[in-house]
Amino acid sequence: MGEDITTCDVLVIGAGPGGGNAALHSARNGLSTILIEDHPAIGTPVHCGECISDIACDNLNLSLPEDVISMRVEGIRVIFPDGTAKCLSEEGYVLEKHLFERWIADEAVAAGAALHLSHKLRNMEKQFDGDRFTGWLCEGKGEQFPILAKVVIDASGVAGICNKMLDLNPRPEVIAGMQYEMLEVPNDGYLDFYIWPEYAEKGYLWMIPKCDGRANVGLVTEDKPRAKKALDEFIEITHFKGLEQVPPQWKEKGNPAFGGTIPISGPHEVTYDDGLMLIGDAAGFTSPLFEGGSHLALKSAVFAAKVAAEQIATGDLSSTRMSRYQQLWKDEFPPYDKILRGKTALFDLSDNDLSLMARCFPDEMSEMGPHGKLAVCLRILLRRPSLYARRIIPAMLSFGYSRAKFYGW
Repeated sequence: MGEDITTCDVLVIGAGPGGGNAALHSARNGLSTILIEDHPAIGTPVHCGECISDIACDNLNLSLPEDVISMRVEGIRVIFPDGTAKCLSEEGYVLEKHLFERWIADEAVAAGAALHLSHKLRNMEKQFDGDRFTGWLCEGKGEQFPILAKVVIDASGVAGICNKMLDLNPRPEVIAGMQYEMLEVPNDGYLDFYIWPEYAEKGYLWMIPKCDGRANVGLVTEDKPRAKKALDEFIEITHFKGLEQVPPQWKEKGNPAFGGTIPISGPHEVTYDDGLMLIGDAAGFTSPLFEGGSHLALKSAVFAAKVAAEQIATGDLSSTRMSRYQQLWKDEFPPYDKILRGKTALFDLSDNDLSLMARCFPDEMSEMGPHGKLAVCLRILLRRPSLYARRIIPAMLSFGYSRAKFYGW
């Protein structure tokens, strides 16, 4: 190789929360690590609702600095079409996501990773010594290219750069998400999630409170062309009407709306290759019910860094050995197939069916153990037996699966 080629153990593509954490843990594992980001700054644009639960933080052994926390919250409240509201009390945080992502990247740099902004991967080619895979030669836009890396961790988000370049999996189904930051929004310390199909077809709406009376008010919907109109209509018929919409702190000026697309079809069938692992949204890791992805991105980064360190140490970077990464996340992540079945059943219900189900839930859903779930099922079926054929039980259980062990809301 020529002297102008940059070499490293691990190249991480994308400096979102998953990419930053992958670089951090790779560097902590003693690997020479390069983190590239195609934007000129980390943390912009923000695509998500910006929240994470205590359970997630405990699972990640994550101690958040005060300056990235916008607000401490008590849990979530789910609001159904007839206005019935049920709470899931489980503490957590709303973050200033742009500051959170910058903090993780700074931690990675402090641990020894090299960060390069405005670097965009355009091509990658496998390198071999005889039949033995030795690394990836990566070309792209940015002064550090070309880069020769033993392992590549793709944290490029829903774009899935490596998946697309290498044609590893079909493109994922996506859902449109958008939100406004609004001022003087009343709150009682809960995140509000509205399952109101009239405004969010096969999706939901939310109010995520932040400090200083600010809040993110938004939606995800499969009806992408109608997303902004539907959100505006929702605001007009709720207590959000007339509240000021402002550009978020990281945006400073311009259109106050922000958001993006979210993968909803579950994890890719293949999340690894020779010297390659896909993490976060690039691997399809979002919760299928409420589309949260931060915890899954952060934890998949830990798994990927662990496998990278193990396999670099052994000198065997073959896909057979890298498959350990897929086994690690499958052993711990929530049961996507069950959640997807429940979500499909949930969205097949009418507004009246959804509201009936809600009225059968206890006011505090966090106290609903196995016996409580059985009692709810019986109440629902006694009131409307026809719902059994419409798969009301998997629809109801999807809420519980989304709170699988370690993962919270």
